[in-house]
Amino acid sequence: MRSSWRRAIGNVRSFVGNSMGGLRGGSNLASWVVAGTLAYFLWVKPSQDLKREQQQRAALAAASDPYRYVEKRKPIPDPQETGLIYGNKNRTNKSED
Repeated sequence: MRSSWRRAIGNVRSFVGNSMGGLRGGSNLASWVVAGTLAYFLWVKPSQDLKREQQQRAALAAASDPYRYVEKRKPIPDPQETGLIYGNKNRTNKSED
């Protein structure tokens, strides 16, 4: 019974070791450190710097001119004739009667 447990644990350790490139000990740890460092400097840090730069640009633009958005078009009037605008009741032409 104990040998089956030991064999199962050994198989799991073997699978994990092989899935990480087959390296063991210090070389395995060193390879993971190198890969993590490269990933950080190639992907994570540039995206963080870009996000920080965009936030700084947005803050600078908002602080420099708080009234920078100006509506350039006049609002379109409501085309309905029998709507609720200004208390316009449902008036119909009674000349047809």
